Amino acid sequence: MRPILLQGHERSITQIKYNREGDLLFSVAKDTVTNVWYSVNGERLGTYNGHTGAVWCVDCDWDTKNVLTGSADNSCRLWDCQTGKQLALLETNSAVRTCGFDFSGNIIMFSTDKQMGYQCFLNFFDLRDPQQIEDNQPYLSLPCNDHKITSAVWGPLGEFVIAGHENGEFNQFSAKTSSDLTMFVSASKDNSAKLFDSASLEHVKTFKTERPVVMGGGQEAMEVTTTSTRIGKFFHAAYEEEFGRVKGHFGPINCVAFHPDGKSYSSGGEDGYTRIHHFDPQYFDFELEA
Repeated sequence: MRPILLQGHERSITQIKYNREGDLLFSVAKDTVTNVWYSVNGERLGTYNGHTGAVWCVDCDWDTKNVLTGSADNSCRLWDCQTGKQLALLETNSAVRTCGFDFSGNIIMFSTDKQMGYQCFLNFFDLRDPQQIEDNQPYLSLPCNDHKITSAVWGPLGEFVIAGHENGEFNQFSAKTSSDLTMFVSASKDNSAKLFDSASLEHVKTFKTERPVVMGGGQEAMEVTTTSTRIGKFFHAAYEEEFGRVKGHFGPINCVAFHPDGKSYSSGGEDGYTRIHHFDPQYFDFELEA
């Protein structure tokens, strides 16, 4: 499984994201640039320029019409996917850590960091209402008083958002809006990844590793030498057993995304590279002995 190496960032990768069809791969990093690539051959299609700080998060809507990014420059920006034109600028009091479209592509959510005396908020905007964008006023803003949000995903049918906090807790936040996202995986410094039911937040499976697991958002510089070991590991979802490893990055792996067809995946590292891995045919013939 020889990877395709994507070199388009000068600093560590913070998040990567496929569109629904899987033909496009979006990458963001601490260098202010958002890149979009053809996933089949690694050719760079274009960039979205405008942020002035590290870009922490990126998402693409259902029909690959719009792109959403959040940055340490205290802004969340909406882009036209095809032209790269900035469609909206939503300014905040602190860095935007996570962002995402709901299933319909009409509702966006993003979270802000708890910093500089400002508390963490989870904000919701309806893109069908231009007045919300013009006034920079979300239709719903939920405070998170105790611990900031480090990751967030939409739940099934876009009825709520599941947020992970820096203290290891998960919370559900109702969005009152409308991908069958019935399960989600968490990553932690406790040397494990865990599988949860999205609706009940019930813990389903645990996948143990030798070192802390990092997925998304990058890392603080002081933690780079103490976390992941440059290896991507594969676990059986039912038996919780490791059955494969992939090496390649020169440093910790910050984020991983699977192609929608399950035949390839991409990883973004602290080394600033994105790698697209297409599985060999033998991978699909593998049978795990229970």
